[in-house]
Amino acid sequence: MELDLAPPLVARVGEICLALPGAHEQDAWIGVRWRIRQRTFAHLARVDPAGRSVFGRATGATGPIDVITFRSAGDELEALVGSGFPFYKPEWNPQVVGLVLTTDADWSEVTELLTESYCLMAPQKLARLVERPAT
Repeated sequence: MELDLAPPLVARVGEICLALPGAHEQDAWIGVRWRIRQRTFAHLARVDPAGRSVFGRATGATGPIDVITFRSAGDELEALVGSGFPFYKPEWNPQVVGLVLTTDADWSEVTELLTESYCLMAPQKLARLVERPAT
């Protein structure tokens, strides 16, 4: 079952994603997604795990929640998935990680994760334009 996303949440994620070169927002079959060209690097949805959505079932949650999926790779992917809630591993793509957006979400971390996701999906010439935090 798809539920409506709160407009302030869409705006907050959109502000992060649309600051990246060439990124655009698009309504998706559920929720909203942000893409670079035809590649999705972030997907936001409000889901009820009791519904048939793969977004909802993958979280293990018991009630309606806001989730965002993004791309990750290598050690970061393993660390995120291994850390447990609020992160989870959807089954539909080996590079996709999910994050349940709780009221105490760390928006600096969300920004970093979405920026890294963008850089994984963007053409190299666009990814090079992005200022990334030092690790």
